[in-house]
Order: sequence, then structure tokens, then C-alpha cells
Amino acid sequence: MSQLIVISAVGSDRTGVVQDLSKVILSCDGNIEESRMTTLGSEFAMLLLVSGNWATLNKLEQGLDKLGEAKNLSISVRKTDSKMPTGDRMPYAVDIVSLDQQGIVFNLANFFASRDIEIADVATRKYAAAHTGSPMFAVQMAINVPAEVHISQLREEFLEICDRLNLDAILEPVKA
Repeated sequence: MSQLIVISAVGSDRTGVVQDLSKVILSCDGNIEESRMTTLGSEFAMLLLVSGNWATLNKLEQGLDKLGEAKNLSISVRKTDSKMPTGDRMPYAVDIVSLDQQGIVFNLANFFASRDIEIADVATRKYAAAHTGSPMFAVQMAINVPAEVHISQLREEFLEICDRLNLDAILEPVKA
């Protein structure tokens, strides 16, 4: 029977860090189901969902401990279950661009949480505007909207808060 674990790993960004981690997973007969990996500052961060049987997961925990010590990685392992699909939610995409300012992610998270809207995925980045060099901030979110929420009202309230925060925003359904 297949079991799941979530692995988080953070360490100095260097060539070969993904190879090191994936080698341990493969050598323990684990399978990477999903992953997110990125450079944040001078660190490399990874989140992985790995499947395997109970023996695989036991070997993985030991192998990852050794890897963490040898390569100076902070590695955390947590057992999890498959996420049960919720059929009464509609997937939407949120795309926001603005001048960089504190509180953007908090205000968006607060807006959606207060309406029981699940945030499934978030990616943010800071960059310099092409012609002016102004500090810009971009947010992309995947959200799941309960079926009972009136989309036109949600869109109106969302755009209103974005106007108040001076965010250029789009809220649109995810098309398969």
C-alpha cells in the first residue's frame, strides 16, 4: 500500500542540490508525486510529495538525515494523506501586479479566508519595472471558490479591495 510524505528542504543554493535529494529518494524506491523548488535569496528551497511503501519511507527518513548532515540541508519529513477532492468548489486564477508595498499577501489572504475561499497555490516575486526601475510586486494565486458564492459579487468585492490597495488585478476561471 502506497503512503505519502511531504519533504521540505532548505540549504545554500548550489549546483547539484536537486540531484542530491532526488538521488536519495530514488535509491530508497520513493517516487516524487509533486514538487516545488525555487531559489529564495541565496537559499534553495524544496517541497516534495513523495510516495512509497512503509519500508521506503523508513529508509527515506534515514537517508535524508544523512544527506542533511553531509550537505548542510535543513530537511523536514511529515507523513500525510491524499487530499480529498471537494466537488463543490470552482477553480479560479488570481493575477496581481503593483508597486511593491507591505501587506499585499496578507490582505489578499485575509480577503479570501473571510469568504471561506481556499488558496491552493501562491507564487510571488519582486522585480524592477522595465523602463522606470520602480520596485514591483507580482502575485499569482490558484483559489477554489465555494459553489454558493456569487461570482459577480465576489469579483466586485475583490476589485474594490484591489482598487483600495492600488493593485492591478485579474480574477478569472481556470479553463481546463
